[in-house]
Amino acid sequence: MANYETTSPYHKTKFQSGALGYFSIRPVPSEPNDVLYTVEVQYTHRPDLLAHDLYGDRKLWWVFSQRNMDILKDPVYDLEAGLQIYLPQGDKLQRLLGI
Repeated sequence: MANYETTSPYHKTKFQSGALGYFSIRPVPSEPNDVLYTVEVQYTHRPDLLAHDLYGDRKLWWVFSQRNMDILKDPVYDLEAGLQIYLPQGDKLQRLLGI
């Protein structure tokens, strides 16, 4: 049985019969205090670096695509300099993920 960390996008996906089941999306709902952020050039195609700099954990890269599903279809290649995305606050994210 695989146990994924709370920071993993697969944390809530069931593992059965020796295989990972259908992906269970971990939604990151919008909140009034989310920040509208313009992606800087150093984070182009690097959501892991942005997650590290914002939240101290590169494994939270997937949060950006879950919070901005209408903007980021591909969480890596759609993240480009000048793009505006919403960022959840760190304390909200910690509560949501149970960290």
